[in-house]
Amino acid sequence: MEDLESQEVAQEVPVNDVFIAPSIHEKDILSGVSYTHITPIPKTVKNDLSTECVLGVDEAGRGPVLGPMVYGLLYLPLSQHRVLLAETHHFDDSKVLKPQVRSDLMQAICTPGTDLHQNCGWATRVMSARDIASGMLKPAGVYNLNAQAMDATIQLIKDVFAQGVNVKEIYIDTIGKADVYQKKLEKIFPTTMITVAEKADALYPCVSAASVCAKVTRDAALEVNHKAYSTSNTSAEEPKAAADAWGSGYPSSATTISWLKGNMDPLFGWGTECRMSWGTAKDMLEAKGSGIKIDWPNDNDDEQARRMTDFYITTSSMDVDEELKDELATWYGKPVAESAF
Repeated sequence: MEDLESQEVAQEVPVNDVFIAPSIHEKDILSGVSYTHITPIPKTVKNDLSTECVLGVDEAGRGPVLGPMVYGLLYLPLSQHRVLLAETHHFDDSKVLKPQVRSDLMQAICTPGTDLHQNCGWATRVMSARDIASGMLKPAGVYNLNAQAMDATIQLIKDVFAQGVNVKEIYIDTIGKADVYQKKLEKIFPTTMITVAEKADALYPCVSAASVCAKVTRDAALEVNHKAYSTSNTSAEEPKAAADAWGSGYPSSATTISWLKGNMDPLFGWGTECRMSWGTAKDMLEAKGSGIKIDWPNDNDDEQARRMTDFYITTSSMDVDEELKDELATWYGKPVAESAF
């Protein structure tokens, strides 16, 4: 079991020269902003918008403590579904494909003139580590990861429908209970056949292709995130790539844990690349001798709580001498007679 987990983590480590897709918005990634990237309608679909299409959705980076979670979507004509994706290009779950293979497939999707570019439209939602943690750490009305993921999926599909694409079938890798998730989606998209299933990325080629879009975007986003550290490195050594410096970003990776320990600020922890809501990060910050403890005032404590009006001076609440009364009376200027106007 341990060997299997090690193999899966190893497959999650990006290649050092991962393809930088158009879905990489460097400024947003470095500032910790979540964003959506969607491509124009592909040529074969645009030429005839009545073309019936199949659409798949999958995610990458649900479990890591470092980097964004990325939702990927890919659609293409129903007639090309298995022929183009499975038989011609051998798409599979991105966790099964070798990092270089999925990077090459993504490059083919993005390269004008290829059969994948002419037939496939795709989109990604990059959910930053900062925003994920912010939602999960809300003091009230926690926005959990499942809810965030579901909202991202629904919005991506809505964005494709808004382009005028004739989507007839949708396949999605499940979040939680497949039947519950499917019923919710069927209410939102009643005219479309929807299938939500476990391991959908291994069963349906369009989901496999969507998982590649998501995974390669996440791999490249990790490289961008790491720039904030590599460019500030003042040593004579050549800066490491993210894959070498912090590994896969998963808590089970020794490289990731080593990087977290070596780059932790005792007060602020880490930058926008870290999910502060993850137990791994919280445990490190709260460990004895590691982080700086802050005692926040209790809003319900009568001795601590103050109202804005407590800082106002009123004649009824304190003794005010005549000179101060005069000063307050003319604070906003002296009254003038009506004749002045």
